[in-house]
Amino acid sequence: MADKASGQRRELSRRDHDQAVAQLARRHPMLRLAVERWGPPPFWTHPPGFAGLTLAILGQQVSIESAAATFRKLEAAIGEVRPAALLGLDDDGLRALGFSRQKAGYVRGIAGEILAGRLDLDGLAALDDEAARTRLLALRGVGRWTADTYLLFAMRRADAWPSGDIALEMAIAELQGRSEKLATAEADELALAWQPLRAVAARILWCHYLGERGRLADG
Repeated sequence: MADKASGQRRELSRRDHDQAVAQLARRHPMLRLAVERWGPPPFWTHPPGFAGLTLAILGQQVSIESAAATFRKLEAAIGEVRPAALLGLDDDGLRALGFSRQKAGYVRGIAGEILAGRLDLDGLAALDDEAARTRLLALRGVGRWTADTYLLFAMRRADAWPSGDIALEMAIAELQGRSEKLATAEADELALAWQPLRAVAARILWCHYLGERGRLADG
């Protein structure tokens, strides 16, 4: 089945989000089960721009707690997370804060692109989801999951879906009563039913995942 909503550019407000949660819960029994069990999910967001993209990169293949802890250390070291301030730290300085060598290289490279005028993250707001994703995917260190995580949290796009997110795949399996997480292709196919509100469905599923593990307050 084709993704029919890739060209949209809908940005969610908190009110939009809360209304969409109720709409999805009415229409989709699995999501309704999660909302009944854990309540409506928080309207989790990240700051737009360089800070939000840094958070998305920090979140690659680690827990949300680990990514958030490293980001807080970065803020403590440089204040507001801006490209010039981050480039004041070398790779060793970033690694001392919890960055891997690879992630340090990624964020330093992106900071350099912004300062050189080759990357305008604010300008992504004028693009539809597919065009914004394509621009992000051109950056070293940004794959599909990172791009869609940025679209979802920092740009608040309504239909962003972080394909390959293990927590989402596990949450779907648990709500379906299955013992193993879904394959990525199966989760992506199932999520098409939630268009054009896949980002809201993702928050519902993350809420379930964290709640089942006693980590909902940390989310």
